[in-house]
Amino acid sequence: MTPKRRKAKATAVAAANIAFIKYWGMRDEELVLPVNPSISMTLDACKSRCTAELLPGGAETEVLLRSTYGKLEPAPERFARGVEAHVERLAAWAGVSSPMRIAAHNNFPTGAGLASSAAGFTALTVAVVGALGKKAEPTELSVLARLSGSGSAARSVFGGYVEWPAGEHEDAGHGVQLAPPEYWDLCNVVAIVDPRPKSVSSREGHRLAPTSPYWERRQEELPARLDVVRRAIAVRDLELLGPVIEKDAVELHLVAMSSERPIFYWQAGTLAVLEAARRMRDEGLQVYATIDAGPNVHLICRPEDEPAVAARVRSLEHVDYVIRDRVGGPPAFDDRHLF
Repeated sequence: MTPKRRKAKATAVAAANIAFIKYWGMRDEELVLPVNPSISMTLDACKSRCTAELLPGGAETEVLLRSTYGKLEPAPERFARGVEAHVERLAAWAGVSSPMRIAAHNNFPTGAGLASSAAGFTALTVAVVGALGKKAEPTELSVLARLSGSGSAARSVFGGYVEWPAGEHEDAGHGVQLAPPEYWDLCNVVAIVDPRPKSVSSREGHRLAPTSPYWERRQEELPARLDVVRRAIAVRDLELLGPVIEKDAVELHLVAMSSERPIFYWQAGTLAVLEAARRMRDEGLQVYATIDAGPNVHLICRPEDEPAVAARVRSLEHVDYVIRDRVGGPPAFDDRHLF
């Protein structure tokens, strides 16, 4: 996607992604470069919307969030600082100096381990670039989105199936599309166990990851694991893909739980959904679980199995609700502004 020249106001919509192979550990925190490559599927239903508008000189950048009641309210200070820093970074890239009004809204839980930061900062990046009247190729947008501090945003710039290589320098750290969304129609039933923001951020988890005695072993196994996932996507083989993504998800949480400051993202509902996935497979459904840094579980399945998977998971005691999602496309501009 190449954003077209826009006037001083633009709205972009971007989707979250679910990592099949996770990155857990940063090689360069300032440049937001991971220790290992990751592969993800961009989603379709879990989306962030961001409106960016240039303000007259002398004004200050303003960051707003739309509440569940539809009202725009000032963003919490910590979040606002992160957005303001990224707006300044993008303005410097564009060679301009301009305050902006930013408004954002997620249609899915924020900070709950569902890649809301990936969707949010991708939408922010695209909207600001559009409001500034600039153009950028997807690889450049991927780098810009990554520099927000959300490494996963490097993947949400692309639709379909995406690999984020562990680049050797700043400009190398962009995502690469392995296949477009129409190449393989996979569904993702998201079991929401706890929609609240998690108590330990992913950023802190990345810092602690190397302190786990299992971290180096996972790094040793990742090259072969990445090859299997690339091959599974190329041949559209869910039975090849599934066991690998389940193993990688469990091992990420093993590393988190065994860090020198242990991080426990799982809850009782997390285990209940994992057990349900195993039972559904025993009954002939092709469904495999993966979990990012949080308690909520993504169940990857075929379209023909999705209704049964969604119904089963919705019936579980510890599941609050489900989001029925599937593979989706890249960010896009939208004329429905938030203000």
